[in-house]
Amino acid sequence: MDNLLRREDHGPIVRLVMNSPDSCNALSLAMIDSLTGALHDIAADDDVRAVIIAASGKAFSAGHDLRQMQAMAQDEADGQDALGDLFQRCATLMQAIPALPQPVIAEVQGIATAAGCQLVASCDMAVAADTARFGVNGVSIGLFCSTPMVALTRVVSPKAAFEMLTTGEFIGAGRACELGLVNRTVPAADLQSETMRLAESVAAKLPAAIRLGKRAFHDQAGQATQAAY
Repeated sequence: MDNLLRREDHGPIVRLVMNSPDSCNALSLAMIDSLTGALHDIAADDDVRAVIIAASGKAFSAGHDLRQMQAMAQDEADGQDALGDLFQRCATLMQAIPALPQPVIAEVQGIATAAGCQLVASCDMAVAADTARFGVNGVSIGLFCSTPMVALTRVVSPKAAFEMLTTGEFIGAGRACELGLVNRTVPAADLQSETMRLAESVAAKLPAAIRLGKRAFHDQAGQATQAAY
């Protein structure tokens, strides 16, 4: 693995740790590509039964790298194409998570904002420290979080998502749990052990059942009731 992303193997569980604390683990092109590549490798590994996405430092992820985006926007020749490529790669990453055969759990120790919040929403489950915060605050700097909106509106109620998107206000871990953005909150000191405990519970089940079940879960989620049955 490169320096941006650290892979830890714990038997049948892989823990992917975003390792760019100085940038608040921003989802730069390099970080997106590192995560996408790691998930691609894991998808083909039958020995892996669960995946945790975690982060080093105080922030889980501050979203896209705004300096990188600003540099792209200032490039009159290729800026629009570069921005389009960035968002396409990000969309590919977010869709790769539910498509992965193994369940993916977000381990959220700090702030998760914009595309960082999108990453949490895209995971199958999430465990958060009770001090974590979540937001889609692009509107506060004049940018509507239209791509984070896609993942967010699929896990929380429309009114709650719209409030977050239009006010840019952050919510605490407890409120995120109430809304369904995270499964459970725990004291910060217990976050890694409790997330690992959840992953171990999943990994202990018959792998074929989990893989088939996850695919069926996501396939039926967007269908009408009759088609889902």
